Amino acid sequence: MDISPINFVSSVVADFVSSVFADFVIFAAQNFLSSVMSVYVKKNSSIPGPCSEDGKRPFPFPSFHHLSIFLSSTFKQPLLKDLEQVKLKLDVPKLMKDASLKMLDELVDSTFQFINQPTLPSQRNFLPVKEIGEETVVTSIDGDIPADFPEGTYIRNGPNPLFGALQSTVSPLGKSSNIWVEGDGMLHAIYFSKNNINDTFIISYKNRYVESETFKIEKEKSRPCFLPAVEGDSLAILTAYILNQLRFGKVNKYISNTNVFEHSGRCFSIAENHIPQEIDLLSLDTLSNWDVNGEWNRPFTAHPKKAPGSGELIITGADAVKPFLVLGVISADGKRLAHKVDVELERSILCHDMGVTERYNIIMDMPLTINIPRLLQGGPLIKYEKESYARIGVMPRYGDAEAIKWFQVQPYCIFHLINCYEDGDEVVVRGCRAEESIIPGPEHGLDELDNYVRDEGFLFSRLYEWRLNIKNAGIKERYLTGKEFSVDFPMINENFIGLRNKFAYCQVIDSIASSECALPKFGSLVKFTFGEETGRISGCQELIKVEHHELGENQFCTGSVFVPRPGGSEEDDGWIIFHVHNEETNISQVHIIDSKRFESKSVSKITLPQRVPYGFHATFIKISLIA
Repeated sequence: MDISPINFVSSVVADFVSSVFADFVIFAAQNFLSSVMSVYVKKNSSIPGPCSEDGKRPFPFPSFHHLSIFLSSTFKQPLLKDLEQVKLKLDVPKLMKDASLKMLDELVDSTFQFINQPTLPSQRNFLPVKEIGEETVVTSIDGDIPADFPEGTYIRNGPNPLFGALQSTVSPLGKSSNIWVEGDGMLHAIYFSKNNINDTFIISYKNRYVESETFKIEKEKSRPCFLPAVEGDSLAILTAYILNQLRFGKVNKYISNTNVFEHSGRCFSIAENHIPQEIDLLSLDTLSNWDVNGEWNRPFTAHPKKAPGSGELIITGADAVKPFLVLGVISADGKRLAHKVDVELERSILCHDMGVTERYNIIMDMPLTINIPRLLQGGPLIKYEKESYARIGVMPRYGDAEAIKWFQVQPYCIFHLINCYEDGDEVVVRGCRAEESIIPGPEHGLDELDNYVRDEGFLFSRLYEWRLNIKNAGIKERYLTGKEFSVDFPMINENFIGLRNKFAYCQVIDSIASSECALPKFGSLVKFTFGEETGRISGCQELIKVEHHELGENQFCTGSVFVPRPGGSEEDDGWIIFHVHNEETNISQVHIIDSKRFESKSVSKITLPQRVPYGFHATFIKISLIA
């Protein structure tokens, strides 16, 4: 399951920091250190550890003593007195750059201890891999690549921590940790090209990190630098935001690990805490940030949608400070922002996906909220407020906040929409819905996922449909599948985005493997056929036709994509391509199955030259699309 979520917090307290802390950066940091040392010593006087020079009082970490020497030698009393008198006239950014950065680095190094998070044996394929180097030709192929399979690149994104593991920090302020969706983005590309001599396929593989601005900072320093700031103790998280902002001008890393998409012949990597990074599809080099010629200056959804007919790219940007959600329309050529509007939400939501139809933009306002005041009061940054309201907004393509028709629906938690389309006076919205929060909060934790896919479990996700009547404001909502299996990472033939579609495909969660691993593993695929109601099956409301493609024992998939057959006339005429890892052999492959013979064996299995960790979303970019 993609929670990438977590990725929304890139500018979470930038305004807060600049308005409240700018004038006091030097003094606040020093006073903060003194207070931390004092409180820690009082509460932990019995904890053995390195002692001060008189041998009586232990320091929380060995480097505290060195930091105190550094402070006393760098900021002498006369200098501090002068700074006190002129602090309101200081050029704070220049002062931070010239004088305080070293102190802040010392503060972080002395107060926060980075620790590699442990992993279970069952989590082995969540661990990172290294860049393979040059593009490698793949020769181990079981079966044949279909002769009419298109030339192009199948490219998948996913987390791959640069320093070998996710990080936690411990300090007198508590503990904060990365969660499993926060690893640095790595792209895995499979290239399909035809041999001009005999018209057979040449397959090659390459992987590269997405080298965002923050990735380059840590790569250059050869160590973790950004303090984790999503899960953990409230004070530790808040302090991480502040110190990250003061040191790097960013409250969190730009991980760019969630999705990869094409627009106007260009390839982009994205996670929704920042704007996309453009990628050279052949070399996988990171070229630059894409801010639509300077017109988009806020987070960018991980799931932009191309509007049917026009080819415009519809995007949203969610933030933890006002404006909470902004919608944009990018021209089909990618050169300008044709429309930008504040949706005027009343709360900050974890908004991972959005939808489009021929005339409308679809906005999912669910009660999975991001709340800084709640964090300041000791609560969680992210919380599913199941007693709160839930809405779906239907907005004309170029409308404003006043033009949105809001439909109050039953509370839901959803990260991935399947598709949206217009059916007479109704707008149909389908997605993978859970009853509770998809992101476990402090009351659950990642080591308590035994109910990962149990009935009504907080991570159990099923196919759901809303029918929203634009004319009379009527609402119909229902589950389309029962409680026999949990699904996510839906995909369709992208030629039908925003249009009525008959088929959809999802990855199915393996409940036993996921419970043992405490992380999601997908052990099979399903194909849904809409419009073919089957009635009740095994006592469950299984209202649509379902076909299964099983992978086999201890094999799990990620990055599934539908590839249309060139010249095909039917919606399901094509293939599903996806990564598969065999945990017994530790071998990673790419499988291709015929969508029309969904339950049959894969037509081709491509064995890759190295292990590929489990990841998130992928796309297939035809050679003809690249400029």
